[in-house]
Amino acid sequence: MKTLIASTFLAIAGIATAATAEAGEIWRAGGFEQPESALVDAANKRIVVSNIVGNPGEADGNGYLSLLSLDGKVISRHWVDGMDAPKGMAIAGGKLYAADITKVRVVDLASGKLVSTIDVPGAVFLNDMTADASGKVYFTDMLADAIYRIDGDKPELFIKDALLASPNGVFADGDRLIVASWGKGIKPDFSTAAPGGLLAVDLASKKVTPLPGAQNFADLDGVIAIGDTIYATAYMTGTLYRYKGGGAPEAIATFKPGSADIGTDGNSTIYVPLMNEGAVAALKVD
Repeated sequence: MKTLIASTFLAIAGIATAATAEAGEIWRAGGFEQPESALVDAANKRIVVSNIVGNPGEADGNGYLSLLSLDGKVISRHWVDGMDAPKGMAIAGGKLYAADITKVRVVDLASGKLVSTIDVPGAVFLNDMTADASGKVYFTDMLADAIYRIDGDKPELFIKDALLASPNGVFADGDRLIVASWGKGIKPDFSTAAPGGLLAVDLASKKVTPLPGAQNFADLDGVIAIGDTIYATAYMTGTLYRYKGGGAPEAIATFKPGSADIGTDGNSTIYVPLMNEGAVAALKVD
């Protein structure tokens, strides 16, 4: 994994050299250590940021969570310590869940205490997370073409399907999951034999459906939806895409490579973790 990550950074170093934000950057907060995910905790009016701090696949005990205000001020740099390489997060039942390589960390939102760790048998590289309206938590395994589910504190394999094509980002949207695929045939530098796209997974039938017009266009990372519009990041190029059903994905902002698991307030603001810059950027979108 160290070789893979090192190769990735070398490969993406020359892709982009300057950050631009056509979508309207509101603020940018720095000082983070490989921030992978930015999740809005709406009830407490704050943003939780996961910090990997080292190799994303190594259980080294260096990872932690930070807190930001909605206007980009640091509330707590080290809010929750004791993790390895935390990535995507979700909130359900007064708890925050964080994907941490092959485990899920559970944090009490009120106290900020790490209350439990859930082992996920068979997991390889857990990535993004989301919670549906009923409080079930779903999370991707990028290197196993799988999505897991937690109902209460019991993990289960929800779906394993080659059509998921290295699922990275995931977002609960009514009766479906929206999935951002990295792509098929991941190489040592994390490029792919075929780029990824946007998919939908029906929560009842578990049927995987490629979203029309949004296939094979980028190695996708994070994904969220605001109304009928889907937004997704492409880590390798730093691009933020906007997609509406039936149309083509549109690039609306470009950062340096490393834009990861995005979050939203559900209205018109998107929070983009810039993993290789140690920052989180807030964007206003239409």
